[in-house]
Amino acid sequence: MNLTERFLNYVSKDTQSDELTQMTPSTPGQMEFAEDLKKELELLGLEDVSLDENGYLMASLPSNIDKEIPTIGFIAHMDTSPDFSGKNVSPRIIENYPGGDITLNEKENIILSPANFPELNQYIGQSLIVTNGLTLLGADDKAGIAEIVTAMKYLIDNPDIKHGKIRIAFTPDEEIGLGAHKFDVERFGADWAYTLDGGEIGELEYENFNAAVAKVTFKGRNVHPGYAKHKMINSIRVANQFAIMLPRWETPEHTEGYEGFYHLIDFKGSVEETVLTYIIRDHDSDRFLRRKKEFEHLTRKINKEFPNCASVEIKDQYYNMREKIEPVKYIVDLAFKAMLEAGVTPSVKPIRGGTDGSQLSFKGLPCPNIFAGGHNFHGKFEFVPIQSMEKAMMTVVMISKFVAQMK
Repeated sequence: MNLTERFLNYVSKDTQSDELTQMTPSTPGQMEFAEDLKKELELLGLEDVSLDENGYLMASLPSNIDKEIPTIGFIAHMDTSPDFSGKNVSPRIIENYPGGDITLNEKENIILSPANFPELNQYIGQSLIVTNGLTLLGADDKAGIAEIVTAMKYLIDNPDIKHGKIRIAFTPDEEIGLGAHKFDVERFGADWAYTLDGGEIGELEYENFNAAVAKVTFKGRNVHPGYAKHKMINSIRVANQFAIMLPRWETPEHTEGYEGFYHLIDFKGSVEETVLTYIIRDHDSDRFLRRKKEFEHLTRKINKEFPNCASVEIKDQYYNMREKIEPVKYIVDLAFKAMLEAGVTPSVKPIRGGTDGSQLSFKGLPCPNIFAGGHNFHGKFEFVPIQSMEKAMMTVVMISKFVAQMK
C-alpha cells in the first residue's frame, strides 16, 4: 500500500473513544484496529512488535549503522474524537482541487466552502481527501499513523539512508485525555520522540496549554412558586449568576495565540441542583494558577450571598511541555531542519490544546508535536491534502537521517 491507500484503509475502522466506559482502550474498535496494525508492522519487517492489554502498540526499526546514536521515537493515536461520528467513514478524493465550493453531501446540502474555510485556497491544484458530510474523516490522527508507517517502509526500502534505532508507538484514547496515562516510557526506550498529531502543513509545536477541569455545584431549595418568597433558592439562577461573573471575553471564541480562557462545556440543572463544568486553559503557569483561584474566589462570593450553596472541585489535566523541552531544544531545531529539507516551511507556534506529547514529556520522554496535515478536525468538514501527508512522511524520514549524522 502507498500512503494514501494506507490512510483510506485506516479511516474505514471505527475507533471513536468513549470517556464513559472507564476502560482502556475505551472502545473495542481501537483494540481491533491495533491488532490489524500489529499484523501490518510484522509483515513490514519491523522488530519487537508488541501490543499490550491496554491497546498500546510499539515496534522497532533496527539501526543500519555501526555507531551509537540516540534512539528516537514517533507516536500517533488510534482513536477518533467522540464529538462526531467516526462510523462508516466514506472519504472521497478531490483530484487537482480547482478552488471553490466542494459539495460533500448533495442530499443534505453540506458544502465545504472557502467562504467559511479560507485555508482551502492554499491547496488549489492539490488532491484533497474529504468526508461525505455525515462523519468526521479521521485524519486526527490516522494521518499521523499512516505517515509513520509509510516512513518506516520508505526507510526499509531505501537502506542507503542511514538511521539509528527508531521506535514507533500507537496509543488509544488520546481524544479523551488518556492517551499517555498507561504509556510505558521505559519499555518504549527512546531518548526523545515526536508526536505526529498537529494540523496543517508546517506546524511544529513544543508549547501547549496548562489545563484543568472545574466542576461547580449549586444546591438550591425548591418551594411551591406561589409561596416561594424569601424561601426558594433556584440553583439554575444562582449558577447563571456565577457564569456571568467570569470575564466575558476570556472564552474560546474570543481568544487566540497565547491567550487563555474559561470554557463552559456542560450545564445540567434543576431548581434543586445545578452543575456547571468548565475547562480552564492557559500557557502561562502563573496565569493558570490565578484562573483556578478565580473559581475559588467566585464560589466564596456566591456563598456569601447564598450560604453553603456553591462548591467547586478543580482537577489538573496536563501541563505545558515547554518546561521539559526547552532544556533539550535541539530536538525542536532538528525537526525544523528536517522540515526544510522536506520542502516544508516550518511554523513554530503554541498548541491551543493538549497532546500526548505533554504528558509524555512530564513522564521523562521529551516529545514535540509535528503536523499530520489535516484541517477542521472533529467534524464533517475535516479534510487533508495528500501532499501534506507526503511532506509529513518525508519529515519523519529526514529527522531519522539527521539524527544519524549527529556527533
